[in-house]
Amino acid sequence: MSKTLIILFVFLNSLAFSQVDQKAVEDFARNFAYENQLPMGEVTAILNQAVYQPSIIDKMNRPAEKMSWHRYRNIFITDKRILSGVEFWNEHESILTEISEKYRVDPEIIVGIIGVESYYGERKGTYKILDALYTLSFGYPRRSKFFKSELAHYLLLAKKENLDVLNTKGSYAGAMGYGQFMPSSYEAYARSYEPNGDRDLINSAEDAIASVANYFKEHRWQLGQPVAQMARVETGAKPVSKQSIKPKLEPSHYANLGYFPMTPIEDGELVSLQSFEQEDQLEYWFTHQNFYVITRYNHSPLYALAVYQLAEAIKEKRLIE
Repeated sequence: MSKTLIILFVFLNSLAFSQVDQKAVEDFARNFAYENQLPMGEVTAILNQAVYQPSIIDKMNRPAEKMSWHRYRNIFITDKRILSGVEFWNEHESILTEISEKYRVDPEIIVGIIGVESYYGERKGTYKILDALYTLSFGYPRRSKFFKSELAHYLLLAKKENLDVLNTKGSYAGAMGYGQFMPSSYEAYARSYEPNGDRDLINSAEDAIASVANYFKEHRWQLGQPVAQMARVETGAKPVSKQSIKPKLEPSHYANLGYFPMTPIEDGELVSLQSFEQEDQLEYWFTHQNFYVITRYNHSPLYALAVYQLAEAIKEKRLIE
């Protein structure tokens, strides 16, 4: 390597280093070591090998969930992804049936989540988890508190679950495996398919299926109950302001404004009315408790509707094959 290239390399490294709040790194290491009764040198040795990744900050500042529904839907609802979902379901049919019955979560939703999150395990992420969480903990002030907490969970999780703390890869936000669990969710909700087995969400589709189902069970998924349905909008319907994702009103409230479900909704059931931006107009959907549960996995209504529509498309495709 020429002297000029060495100087450039050192300069770029120092520039990246300067983007990180080093005092915050030191404070984190000291507090983490003290709270978990670990040698500070051990913690510092790990953090010193983390690399600040500017591209992660760029991606955090332009998330897909800020797209229009039309554009967002076209990413996830494709013929190829639907067919791959059918293949994944067929390959793991017995496990999906068993897990669905055990956790009382519809199998298509489990497949839909894994399909949106990682393309059925094919796209688990290319960033080192340590780099991602380090970058966001100490170089992204807007959400540093959250990501410092996730970094702490990751350091403990790696030790407990025998993960390679330096090299395990995932998303730019630090999510891992088939279901893209953040470290805190991995710790809280991950389950082994095998009784008393290790929880491996990185390599085991079976564990991922059980873990996604457990996540939904813990967030009160209702087996066999509706998720969402498109609304019929009468001419002259009154504008509706942004609604809570959590269902709070009866359909009659929205009927008085000019919005009606395509299929009947049971009397007394609470719903929400969500709007989605198509190319040339808004599209309205009545959403139920199960839709709200999907948003506990990712808070975006776009995400929840994409998961639901992918799940339904996969289920339908299997029935006609």
